[in-house]
Amino acid sequence: MIDRLTGQVVAAGATWAVVSVGGLGLRAWCTPATASRLRPGVEATLHTTLVPREDSLTLYGFGSSDERDAFELVQTASGVGPKLALAIVSVFSPGDLATAIAQEDVKRLTSVPGIGAKGAQKMIIELKDKVAGLAASEVVAAVPTRTEPWREQVVAGLQGLGWSAKDAEAAAEKVAPLAKDQPDLGVAQLMRAALQTLAR
Repeated sequence: MIDRLTGQVVAAGATWAVVSVGGLGLRAWCTPATASRLRPGVEATLHTTLVPREDSLTLYGFGSSDERDAFELVQTASGVGPKLALAIVSVFSPGDLATAIAQEDVKRLTSVPGIGAKGAQKMIIELKDKVAGLAASEVVAAVPTRTEPWREQVVAGLQGLGWSAKDAEAAAEKVAPLAKDQPDLGVAQLMRAALQTLAR
């Protein structure tokens, strides 16, 4: 089990990063919020979980151990695999996820691409007694956004989570005034705001 990576970021995309550890480049899939904090050439720490399959070993990395715990927890629900779990923790912080499940908020849970009403109800039934331990932590971007690159990262991140290019562009446009009024906001915060517009 690879519990954590600490090393220099070699490359980073909208939903992945490569971290060099002891000369070995390890690629980890990440939430858009986590990926947006990573910069090539800068040392970073990712809390990780390894998902083995018959034909692959896939590493997932997170900005906090709480986010990783949420990722692992939702996979204990039937029908939730790693890809859907990553989408869930991209839309919800651990605390928000715990609240949505505890309050049986089917509407909020179905804002995640790939989760329908029946799937949300099943998650609630199977996870309601397990979510109490999730801390209400947020992944906050450590690097301020520049003028326009945030838009490309937000759109790419939303498309990586399953939204269409049209919906992703529309969501980015809705948060553009926020980015203009608060230029120090990080991509992760803008991504969260865009996700909230899509959940409405």
